[in-house]
Amino acid sequence: MAIEEKFDVIVVGGGLAGITAALVCARAGLETVLFERGEYPGSKNLSGGVLFTPVINQLIPEFWNQAPIERPVTKKLFSFLSRERSLAFEFSSREFAKPPYNNSFTVLRAKFDKWYAEQAEAAGAFIINETVVDDVIRDGERVVGVKARRDEGEMYANLVIIAEGANAFLPLRMGLREPFGPDDMVTSAKEVWSLPAETIEERFNLEPGEGASIDYFGEGACMGLLGAGFVYTNKDTLSVG
Repeated sequence: MAIEEKFDVIVVGGGLAGITAALVCARAGLETVLFERGEYPGSKNLSGGVLFTPVINQLIPEFWNQAPIERPVTKKLFSFLSRERSLAFEFSSREFAKPPYNNSFTVLRAKFDKWYAEQAEAAGAFIINETVVDDVIRDGERVVGVKARRDEGEMYANLVIIAEGANAFLPLRMGLREPFGPDDMVTSAKEVWSLPAETIEERFNLEPGEGASIDYFGEGACMGLLGAGFVYTNKDTLSVG
């Protein structure tokens, strides 16, 4: 496939939004190419790790039978912390552990996004990994393609979808947003801790295979700094941030 070929759709960014766009376009019979700067979709994609199911259930019915999900979230807890006190409330339902799982799953993005991208490829989308898109190509006021950081990197399309995530470098270059300031962004940090499944279920009071999502707010959550914390249960790990 020649790099100069014109496509119907170019998608920039292989996160959940970009993959979804590529999947839907390819299913509609449009020639679709997706650029991902990482080694593969998911290799650089980050989040706490809770995937809500209604939309993907429509796109891929019963996706849980094949997708690398971790645990269905049956327990959601919010905890508000001061330096000396806490107030928490919890919502739980065993129904969320049964098909059609109309709530959410915990996921590890490196696994899930890679699988999700494979579904877009199976639908006919062409994914180009390890490629940075530096700019768009214009014909007057109209965007007609992109400039990718590779040999013969100019590629053209009838539609360009930008799904590059929070940094949004292309919209900045296009004048579609103002530069971000310190008050516009936050920094998140997450660790994944290994823990046996039985221990996770015992400590979080869960039935086998079920999961919990816990969010922490207030000055006691981040030692007086503005912020929040979370703990999500995976099969045999915890996502802590």
